[in-house]
Amino acid sequence: MKLQRIGVLTGGGDCSGLNAVLRAVVRTASIRHDVRVFGFEMGFDGLIFDRWQELTTANTRDLLTRGGTLLGATNKGNPFDYKTREKNGNIRSENLSAQALDNFNRLKLDCLIAIGGEGTLEIAHQFSEMGMPVIAVPKTIDNDLAGTDYTFGFQTAVQVACDSLDRLHTTGKSHQRVMILEVMGRTAGWIALESGISGGAHVILIPEIPYDKEKVLEKIRLREAGGHPYTVIVVAEGASETGGAPVISESAEQRLQNTDRLGGVGHALARDLESQLDHEVRCTVLGYIQRGGSPNSFDRILATRLGAYAVRAAVEQKFGSLVVLRTPNLALLPLAEVAGKVRLVPPDCQLLQTAEDIGICLGR
Repeated sequence: MKLQRIGVLTGGGDCSGLNAVLRAVVRTASIRHDVRVFGFEMGFDGLIFDRWQELTTANTRDLLTRGGTLLGATNKGNPFDYKTREKNGNIRSENLSAQALDNFNRLKLDCLIAIGGEGTLEIAHQFSEMGMPVIAVPKTIDNDLAGTDYTFGFQTAVQVACDSLDRLHTTGKSHQRVMILEVMGRTAGWIALESGISGGAHVILIPEIPYDKEKVLEKIRLREAGGHPYTVIVVAEGASETGGAPVISESAEQRLQNTDRLGGVGHALARDLESQLDHEVRCTVLGYIQRGGSPNSFDRILATRLGAYAVRAAVEQKFGSLVVLRTPNLALLPLAEVAGKVRLVPPDCQLLQTAEDIGICLGR
């Protein structure tokens, strides 16, 4: 069967490089294989409610450097568990997967390229099991997807955090303050770890290592005794104190999702530290600044490679697969092996050893 029509969607949260993938998908499909591309709007919502637009080399021409996603994205539209809030406040859940599959078939699509993170990959796998031909592309700033060395969007987010740390160093040193930068990452500490090392942080706190507040205080006092009365701390949003729990900013029920929104640990840590120090402690929450803006060169190249390779895999009918980076090459893994799995910072990670070798406190 010759590939003639493919669909594509961008699910989950936005990140730098999504548009670059879309551009690569369209250009590879149309230039190399004479295949038409149909983009579903707002992730799986577009597939459920039949909202789409045809993508061409003309209307995707200037996407390489643009942040966000031309198609829009949402992390609330799970077709297998679609939640809506009724007027009385109750939450209704429906399985709309059959409706989505009907729309896919009605458009006579030969394949769906699903670009997204953990949740998107799990949904893509479920559709694959229903018989939909699917190729998935890994996307998340958290870099926490199993099977791939890197996800696009991660390196740009790390660079944004690193640039922020450069600026916090100057303020902290000028005012002799403790400066805390809270970064994203959910349950994974990759952004905090890599930006902390590259940005010269003195303390890095990640979800995989519950922190001892006394160890953090000890590091701050040690620096002061050594003639450096300021400290820069990076804390991942999912980090928690030993014996405690992550700080939640919004519950899953409020979000109409299956997971709570993390956030607020930076301010909580600032209050705890300031109560036991003579220094002022200030917290900056980087938030969605990590997601937006133009992708850096690494993510532009990776996103382009992933998009082109996904189309090649579709042409070769290698459905039910995830395109992954196994440096320096790309490869395919069965979605069944990676769907629903996350890749956390392992205890034997060399980056952790490097951080402690150069004197960074990990709160342990």
